Formats: sequence, structure tokens, C-alpha cells
Amino acid sequence: MKTLLESGFSVAVQPGAGVDAGFSDQDYEEAGASIEEEPWRGADFLASLRAPAPEWLGLLNPGAVVVGLFSPAMEPDLAVGAAEAGVSLFSLELLPRITRAQSMDALSSQATVTGYWGTLVAATRLPRFFPMLMTAAGTIPPARVLVIGAGVAGLQAIATARRLGAAVVGHDVRPVSQTEVESLGAKFLSLEAGDVTEGSGGYAASQPAEVQRRQREVLAPAIENSDVVITTAAIPGRRAPVIVTSEMVQSMRTGSVVVDLAADTGGNCELTQVGKEVRVPGGAVVIGVRNPPGGMPMHASQLYSRNIVTFAQAVLSEGKISLDLTDEVLEASCVVYGGEIRHQPTADRVGLAGA
Repeated sequence: MKTLLESGFSVAVQPGAGVDAGFSDQDYEEAGASIEEEPWRGADFLASLRAPAPEWLGLLNPGAVVVGLFSPAMEPDLAVGAAEAGVSLFSLELLPRITRAQSMDALSSQATVTGYWGTLVAATRLPRFFPMLMTAAGTIPPARVLVIGAGVAGLQAIATARRLGAAVVGHDVRPVSQTEVESLGAKFLSLEAGDVTEGSGGYAASQPAEVQRRQREVLAPAIENSDVVITTAAIPGRRAPVIVTSEMVQSMRTGSVVVDLAADTGGNCELTQVGKEVRVPGGAVVIGVRNPPGGMPMHASQLYSRNIVTFAQAVLSEGKISLDLTDEVLEASCVVYGGEIRHQPTADRVGLAGA
């Protein structure tokens, strides 16, 4: 808050916006913000986590900037509304993976929280210990945990499961992930040699049918022998890939747990229902975690606020909004500008919807 005020912004906050993260309205007021029922009314810069309500866009000042994590290609109506309202829309998940953008990278900051929280969900839901225990009543072997996806969330999940004492295996279609997984003390489950489509910025991409077939062949026995499967595979701006089939889950032992951390974008498991626990034949449970960073709201909010503040400083010049779309950070993250949808996947979705 102090940084924004010193940068030339006046700040308005919704009542109760920070309560779950441990910040009261009085805390914001003491920091210099005002508490308003409709802080977006007449605003030049709107920071949001998910998509704002469509009616808010028309209440912003013309030329205002809206920034958040929006999955624009999956929510084309937001882009259409922003274009019609004459506001600029930026999605932080589209930021380029360059050094200058690291402090704005909300996708990575929230994935860190997601991987940690998702592992705790698994540990508390599994009806057995994670670590190996040697007691007078006998020895308990460690739980076997398989983490699918070795991005930021997956690596955090692997590290957390290892800290809890589980025997951990990590999997990713990208061969370059092996070193990172093994550096955390986990084993790496790799595909056989073949062509894997690499995404930009260190992310995986949608894979050809042959790669998907080989991936499922490799994963099937590993999933059957796991006590916990944590899925984290995501493709920014697109639906999460379905990797774990219903047959794989049904092969797991009674009491086994699948925690799908990609549930909000469709889920990596065929049986996932967002925000619900699904018990399947065979006795395993599939947990579709809704808004995983919300499980650790204080630190998730602190990290996200730093991302927003850094982005805000990048678009502020002498106390006014100034957008230079030749800047590679702004160019890459821009969804809508000047009434035009500039993010091509979103524009394609809008065109298909219109047809």
C-alpha cells in the first residue's frame, strides 16, 4: 500500500477485502487507503484476482487498466466487455519468462502456494502417515506420492511431500525437469524417447496424441502403486490437460487420494469435480481443489500484492497511466487495448463464438 501511494496512486479497497488474509479495513485505512463499496467506480487502475463482474468495466474511467489472472482464452466474454468499455486488459499469466518480469509473475507466486497447500490437503486426507515410523508396535513404511507436473507448483509439492517424509516420484513430459525433480530428493518418471512439444517460458504445451498415449502407459502402473497422486499440469490460458483416466484411479488401493490442483481450469483427472470429493469404485478419493492459493490466504495475498505493485509501477508515469506496448512485458500480457482484442487465442475464441 505504501509503495502504491508513494508511486502516485490513491488507493480504494472493498470493505472486508483483506479479512481472510488477516488484514482489517482499519489496517488499510491506517496505511492510507479509503474503504469504498464500489472502489472500481471512476478508477484508472483495477487490480483483481479473477475476472471482475462485467458491470464493473463500464464504471471505470475510459482508458483504465484492469490487471489480474484471467485465463482470457477461457473467458472470452471478459475481453469482449473490456473492448466495449474502452479499457485495457492485462493478464499476468501471459507475462514473458524474463528476469525483469519475475517480480510480477503471479502465476509462479500463486503456484508456490498451490503446491504447498495441495500436499497438506493430501496428507490430512490420506488415512495413513506420510513418513516412515519405527515404533514398538511395528514399522510403518512411508507413503508413496506421485506428483504429475514439475512446474513451480509440482516442485513445491515434491519438496513439501519430501519434508513430510514420503517416498516421492515426480513426472513431467519435459526431459529438462529431471534434474530439478532429482535435486529435491525424488525419483523422476520419464517417458521413452520421442518428440515432446515444448511450450514457451518453461511451460509444457499441448502434446501430440502419440505422446499422450505413451504418457498414460508410463503413468498407469505408477498411479496404481501410489498412495497419493497430486496433479499440477497446466497450460497457461488454456484448459488443463486430462492425464489421469478413471481406470487409473479405479486401480488404486482403498483409501488412496488424488488431489487435482488443476481443477479450476478443468482438471488433470477425468473424474475431477471442482470443489468436491469424489469417491470412486475401488475406494480411492479424487479431490478437486477449488482456488488452492485460498487455502493459505495470508502469504498468497502478500505474494500477489507484490506482483500487482510491480506491474502498477510499470504502467505509471508521473502519476498517470502510460502504456508503452513496445515494452515486451506489456506487449506479452496485453489482452485488450484500444478496443481491440490483441491476444490471439482469445480473439480466435471470440470469432468462433460469433460464428
